[in-house]
Amino acid sequence: MGKAIRRVRGDGQKAIVKLLDGLTGRYSRWEVWQDFIIMSAISIANTVGGPHKDTREKEYLTRARKYTKQEIEVFSQMLYEVVADLERNPDQDMLGELFMSLDLANEWRGQFFTPYSVCRAMAAMSYGEDFKAKVEKQGWVSVNDPACGAGALLIAFANECRRPGHDLNYQTSVLFVAQDIDFLAGCMCYIQLSLMGCPGYVVIDDSLARPATSWDAHGLIPKDGPNIWYTPMYFRDVWHWRRIWAQMDLLFRTAAPKGQAEVPAPEPPGTVEATISETKTGQLTLF
Repeated sequence: MGKAIRRVRGDGQKAIVKLLDGLTGRYSRWEVWQDFIIMSAISIANTVGGPHKDTREKEYLTRARKYTKQEIEVFSQMLYEVVADLERNPDQDMLGELFMSLDLANEWRGQFFTPYSVCRAMAAMSYGEDFKAKVEKQGWVSVNDPACGAGALLIAFANECRRPGHDLNYQTSVLFVAQDIDFLAGCMCYIQLSLMGCPGYVVIDDSLARPATSWDAHGLIPKDGPNIWYTPMYFRDVWHWRRIWAQMDLLFRTAAPKGQAEVPAPEPPGTVEATISETKTGQLTLF
């Protein structure tokens, strides 16, 4: 008998649970969920390419080989349900809630994700009266959640930007940076930020031992690596040109005085690693 399911709400979540349980038998609900999340994250990430595309594709194929063609189609249907549910109601932590409702958190490190209602309150307090003024003055701001889980706090902040009275287009005005030590949680966050159209990236690593770092002061150009997952909106033209300007600024800042050797400027994401010293990102922390 499968484990009890608690607090599943809405047609989207119920449809995913039904599809998920239809795949259990040879594999546990936990293993099927894990494969679904990781394969979905890879599918999204590989649409924008990058130097880690082949490695991630191999990971995808390794997991996909466990299932029949018909079962792979079920995974596609599950992802469709996630997309459709977030389209109907973007103001939610769909995957995080479902993860907790399926009681999967107890299978892995005893995780507990902050309820979305609490995240909404935290986002509202973090927004502040001067936030829009900062955007108007600087053109954009960056926000960071160093323990992102499935991304509820960043999702809540994106929705806070959209609320009447704020009316801020976060897709062009906010860079979202997330980090979590858990690979599965990071992938859930990546899926949801990508589907929400949030520009930014997810770093899957230990925030205490190895916090997210970038070449610039605001996190536009992170130190690239296989543990960084860029959302599709990160490559939108407005963010592309901001990275170009950030690189130019760094080039001028690292130019040595006359008669001394110049320090190489950093390379953009997806190219060879630069040699200048990295700096901690300068995002506004959400807690």
